[in-house]
Amino acid sequence: MNDRFDVVIAGAGPAGAQCARDLASRDYDVVVLETEPEEGFPRQSNKSTGGTFPSMLSAFGIPNDVVMNFTDTIVVESPNEHFVQRQAGGVLDFAAFKQYLVEDGRENGAEYRFDARVSKPLMDGGEIVGVQYNGSERVYGDIVVDATGPAAPLAKALDVTDLRREKQAIGIEYEFEGVTVNQEGYADLTDAMMLRLDHEYAPGGYSWIFHTGEDTAKVGLCYIQNESYQRYADTRRTVDGYLQHWLDSDPRFDTADRIEGRQHRGSAHIQRPGSLSTDNFMAIGDTVPTIDPLWGEGIHKGMRSGRAAAITADHCLIPEEQDTSAENVSLYDDLWRNEVAPRMNARLLLTELLYFAPNERYDTLLRDLQRLDEDTLIEANEGNKLAVARLLQLDDLPLLARFAKQRLRG
Repeated sequence: MNDRFDVVIAGAGPAGAQCARDLASRDYDVVVLETEPEEGFPRQSNKSTGGTFPSMLSAFGIPNDVVMNFTDTIVVESPNEHFVQRQAGGVLDFAAFKQYLVEDGRENGAEYRFDARVSKPLMDGGEIVGVQYNGSERVYGDIVVDATGPAAPLAKALDVTDLRREKQAIGIEYEFEGVTVNQEGYADLTDAMMLRLDHEYAPGGYSWIFHTGEDTAKVGLCYIQNESYQRYADTRRTVDGYLQHWLDSDPRFDTADRIEGRQHRGSAHIQRPGSLSTDNFMAIGDTVPTIDPLWGEGIHKGMRSGRAAAITADHCLIPEEQDTSAENVSLYDDLWRNEVAPRMNARLLLTELLYFAPNERYDTLLRDLQRLDEDTLIEANEGNKLAVARLLQLDDLPLLARFAKQRLRG
């Protein structure tokens, strides 16, 4: 096998596979090293809810046949209220989506090596020049990209990432049939993606129902074991226990049955990233905290980070002017902060405040959203400070004071 490439990518998730697609279409020699075996891929990493939006599908040329259901609305629930906003979306068959990215990349010329577990960077003069995998196998590249997710063996070795355990969100999801999506007393979830803010079921996080057609849906929850979790959680319950508690309590699941083999578990970090790149190297996808901090959407941002890395590699590998120095590769950092995750600091602050609030405040929040203009939620989600201010009340002053004290202690 060839042991030298223009770009070596560790990880065949959405970010790594999209980076390979883009670079291969530009005639670069690219190899992707993926830990999982090709047979059954992605059995081990089929962990995403698959919720996304038409802007992602069109921007990256994703075919409709990997979409389980196109949705018309986003629903936000609290213990006693709900808010509905018209917003087109799509729930992906995540495994089929990942398989498509791999096959399309191969058709463009990217090489994939499965059963290839990357263990460490190969260094020369203090700079990464390749990777070691499967014990003693080696492959070299002008640029190396870590797209392995939280494992991050290359980014950690190069001190490019600082993923903190206390910022790690854990989640679980099952797919069900027999779900009552139009249950009396609840919002109609037909062709909807629903997120529920309720510490009873997801302390310091949120739960969801994504309609996947007829009486089927993806149902799950996630949370971070932070101070909010410690305040609201029953520590005797695991994440599985919390999901079962919701299933046992909510009448929408009275006739629901799990679909065999359709269980997903995952984790991601909700924090500010440290550095993103160095000489000859970039970290993309969940290797750095790329997931949307507020609502957990990670596919679109992961794909964007893969594309930003491909743009950067193209910029650095110009014939006769090749420059893969940290300074030149830092174009990726600029693209990440301006296009992949703009206003990250403001949105992280809003996320922490949102999950700090009690259930009663969630009810008030949704009543406020019902009376405000329809753009308020979108603008607040983007970190717009004026939009956030419109959602605050005088009664929030004690809550804000406690939140400020917590941040100072942190």
